[in-house]
Amino acid sequence: MTVWITIGLLVVGTFVIKGAGPAALGRRELPARVVPVIALLPAVLLSALVAYETFAGDGDFHVDAKVVGIGAAVIAVTLRAPMIVVMVAAAAATALTRLVM
Repeated sequence: MTVWITIGLLVVGTFVIKGAGPAALGRRELPARVVPVIALLPAVLLSALVAYETFAGDGDFHVDAKVVGIGAAVIAVTLRAPMIVVMVAAAAATALTRLVM
């Protein structure tokens, strides 16, 4: 039950945070230099979370099969492969690394 309470509180918190920006700014426009920075924030935050969970998920720095999978995904994205190919390449590389290790 506490999981659902936590999820509910996170939902409410998300709505409050999303509403705080427009409420604080009112009808004022953001400066032109700020808009591109705000547009990049979700990608930066997601990348930071992925990097943290990949290299330091349990508090210690470690390199394991997840790193190989992410490396395979980066290579596939660099080669402009379709998203399904990227996911399959990452999963296969991770599985093969775990099999070998």
